[in-house]
Amino acid sequence: MNQNDANYWISHLGLEPHPEGGFFKRSFESTEELNEQSRKLYTSIYFLLRAGDVSHFHRLQSDELWYFHAGSSMSVHIIHQDGRYEEAKLGLNIDKGEVPQVLVPKHSIFGSSLAEDKSFSLVGCMVAPGFVYEDFELFTQQQLLEEYPQHEEIISKLAYKTIPKF
Repeated sequence: MNQNDANYWISHLGLEPHPEGGFFKRSFESTEELNEQSRKLYTSIYFLLRAGDVSHFHRLQSDELWYFHAGSSMSVHIIHQDGRYEEAKLGLNIDKGEVPQVLVPKHSIFGSSLAEDKSFSLVGCMVAPGFVYEDFELFTQQQLLEEYPQHEEIISKLAYKTIPKF
């Protein structure tokens, strides 16, 4: 195995399957908590998508900052609260519109895919205030199409038809 292989990173970082798709492992969390909530100030994970994987559309109640680490660039697909769609390219090829960091604002619906369907992409994601599963919502295609019919093409690619049991 070498660093150009997704299995190298999955094995060496101890990544596990994520309910939204792809693989992850919590890497850091704040030692400080928000007093009123007993919630971590921030949490951070490694997140990896392989060719053919997607991160299905979901929503968090906190901001999430994405950092590119290795592999191919990744597209982060965001449906903002006002219904506007944005595709942010996470990677190091600045001349082609990629950026090494992407902010997904809280309450946005978002998912991700490889910008080119080859190889893999390894990124880091930091959530502040820290991630808790109670703030994590997955969506079906039907749910999203009722509210955002203008985004049918990307919804059909990144939303579950039915949400699997985890």
